[in-house]
Amino acid sequence: MMAKFAATLSVLIASTAMSFGQQQTTPLDRLSSFKTTGTTEFTVIEQGGTKAEALNRTLEKIKLPDGFKISLYAIVPDARHIAVGPQGVVTFVGTRKTKVWAVTDRDKDRVADEVKDFAPPLAMTIPNGPCFSPDGVLYIVEQNRVISYPAAEFFYESPDVAAFEVVKQGELIPPEEESYNHTARVCRVGPDGKLYISLGQPFNVPPPEKLDLYNRHGIGGIIRINQDGSGREVYTYGVRNSVGHDFNPANGELWFTDNQVDGMGDDIPPGEINRQTEAGQHFGFPWYGGGSVRTVEYKDEEVPVDVVMPEVETVAHAADLGMVFYTGRQFPAKYRGGIFSAQHGSWNRTTPIGARVMFTAIDEEGGAGQTEVFAEGWLDENGEYLGRPVDVAQLRDGSIIVSDDLAGALYRISYGE
Repeated sequence: MMAKFAATLSVLIASTAMSFGQQQTTPLDRLSSFKTTGTTEFTVIEQGGTKAEALNRTLEKIKLPDGFKISLYAIVPDARHIAVGPQGVVTFVGTRKTKVWAVTDRDKDRVADEVKDFAPPLAMTIPNGPCFSPDGVLYIVEQNRVISYPAAEFFYESPDVAAFEVVKQGELIPPEEESYNHTARVCRVGPDGKLYISLGQPFNVPPPEKLDLYNRHGIGGIIRINQDGSGREVYTYGVRNSVGHDFNPANGELWFTDNQVDGMGDDIPPGEINRQTEAGQHFGFPWYGGGSVRTVEYKDEEVPVDVVMPEVETVAHAADLGMVFYTGRQFPAKYRGGIFSAQHGSWNRTTPIGARVMFTAIDEEGGAGQTEVFAEGWLDENGEYLGRPVDVAQLRDGSIIVSDDLAGALYRISYGE
C-alpha cells in the first residue's frame, strides 16, 4: 500500500514540478508545494447535546427490516456524499456549500468522536463529491474543479494537507455553463483505475442548440479521466442529472441513478437506476424524460440514438441520489451484492414521497432483481420532512451509513448488534 502511495505521490509531484520554482501565492499553490499556509484553526462541530437528542427522537420513528437498527453516527452540517477511507481512519463528507467534513470515530464505538472541516485553507465551491482510489488518494469534485489529496486519511489532522489540481478551476465544464442548478457532482474510481465524474446539465430539459456542446463536454453524462487529469473522454450520454453511481464489484459494470424531468405531473416520469455495460451508451435524455415517457419538448422528434432503458424504474419525483453496492458480511445473505440507494424526497409533488433508503437485489445474470423499501420514516404522516437521505456508504465492519442534508447528520444502520 505504501509503495503504491509513494508512486502516486511521485507522479503528482512531477506533474507540478514546473510550478514549484515559481513564487507560490495561493493556498493551493502552497499546499501543492508542501508549504504551510499559516492556517491553524478548524471549524469543529459539537457532538451530543440537544441536537443529538432531537436526532435520536427522529430515529425512533424509522422503520427497518427485522434484526436491523439505526443510530446516530455523527452530527455533520449539510451532509451529502460520503467517502470512507480505505484505512478505516476517517470518513469524508461533502456538501453543496463550501466545506468538506472529516468524521473520525477514534475509539471505534461506532459513534463519531470528532467532526471538523477538511483542508480549511482552501476555498471550495460545492464540494459535493468525495471519492477514494484504492491506494488512498482522496478526490473531491467541486462545481467546476477536481482536486486530489494524497494520504488524506493521515494529513487531515493538520489544516495544511497535500493537495493537487487534477482538473483546473473552469475546465470541468465551460465556465459559461456554470449554473445554480444540477451542480452537485459525484465521482468513483473504476476498476480500470480511471476517475468517473457525473456532470448534470442545468436545464429541466435543455434546448436543442445546447446538445452538441453538452455532448462534447459530457454535460448531461458521465466522463472519465486518468487520475492525473489526462485522457478525458465521455463515457455515458443521455443523462439528465445523476447524483450517484457505483461499479458492480462482480463484473465491473457501472450503475447510476438519474433524476428525471419535473413538471409533467405527480406520477410521471419514473426515476431511474441504470446499468451501463460498455462505453458510449446513451440513456435517452432529452428525448425521454424518464423510462419510456417522452418529453414534451422533444416528443415529435425521431430519437436519433440507440437508447438503453433503465434497469429499474422508481417512483416519480422521489429523487434517487447516492448508491452503493453492498460488499460486507454483516448483513444477511439477501443483501450481499445488492444496491442500497437513497431517495432524497420530492420537492414539487402534490403529495411528497421518498426520504428513504431503498434496496435493489442483483440477480445471477448481473441484472436488477426486486427493489424494495429498506429504511423509511423521515417523511411523516403530515407530509413533513424530518430528514432527507442523500447518500449511502459502507463502513469496514459491514454496517452502512446514510447522510442527511436536511437534519445535518450521518446515521449508522447495523444488523444483529
